[in-house]
Amino acid sequence: MTPVPLPSPPLRDLALSRQHLDRAGVNRVSPSRLAELWASPGTRVLQVHAGRAPVVSTPAGPRLVLRAPAEVPAPGPDDLQLYLGVDDGVHHVAVVSPDAEPETTDGAGGGEEWRGLREVGEQLPARDAGLFTEALSMGNWHAVTRFSPRTGQPLVPASSGWVKVEPDGKEHFPRTDAAVIMAVISPDDELLLGHQPVWPENRYSVLAGFVEPGECFEDTVRREAFEEAGIVVGSEPDDVRYLGSQPWPFPASLMVGFAARAVTTDIKVDGDEIALARWFSREQLAEELAAGRVLPPPGVSIARRLIEAWYGGPIPVPDERPWA
Repeated sequence: MTPVPLPSPPLRDLALSRQHLDRAGVNRVSPSRLAELWASPGTRVLQVHAGRAPVVSTPAGPRLVLRAPAEVPAPGPDDLQLYLGVDDGVHHVAVVSPDAEPETTDGAGGGEEWRGLREVGEQLPARDAGLFTEALSMGNWHAVTRFSPRTGQPLVPASSGWVKVEPDGKEHFPRTDAAVIMAVISPDDELLLGHQPVWPENRYSVLAGFVEPGECFEDTVRREAFEEAGIVVGSEPDDVRYLGSQPWPFPASLMVGFAARAVTTDIKVDGDEIALARWFSREQLAEELAAGRVLPPPGVSIARRLIEAWYGGPIPVPDERPWA
């Protein structure tokens, strides 16, 4: 029997993965570097408040509002100051605050809106999406990495926000949690989609799971498909195929995308991470989407792109609803 064909790599132009910024790590080292950049009128500052950044609409789509240092309020004691990198000779820094965005009087914002990355990440140009993703990722890491896991002592930011240091000089570096996300495809060329208990009714997506210590990506794909849905993925090298990756700062993941060839089809969900799972033909998925009985993952996500790689093009979604 001829194995069902899998989508071929790569997934091009993934939202949040199209980063053109030079992070210029050498510029992080000097203790005075951030102060020098704040004193330069040529520096551009991205403000992030409670996960949201200022965005303005243009004929070409939404764009981040990046300000000169003199136009930005002085950072507060709980705000993170972070060097982001350089683009076309312009240095960019971020101020990441846990507080809600500042209020503006009517007309004072110049048409600005404070938006989240899930809302606008797909429409932002590559540089802006990269800046927002980087700042949000680092802000999330700093928010949960406040004390030393060795001693319990407070940690202090260093290296322009890219390191946290203990009083004795021990350094702690940002972490990224690797996770696989996969389009599992049956011998009849149907796609497996699952529903998590915490999602709104009818929300479905592809399966995903975190990589465990000592485990390769391909083995994680096989383990998660079986644990979450009782589906066995083939053991041949080509039964799990890499398609692309996407940083996902909610809060700190790198989503590594695959297509996987199932050799069984009887579904047995774990009832914990996955409450429901179904196989869909292309015709069934289009019908369920049109009727609103299936809500897909957001367009900004690699999950949507994996579904579309199997489907053969953009899926017919009558309206986009916020992911919740």
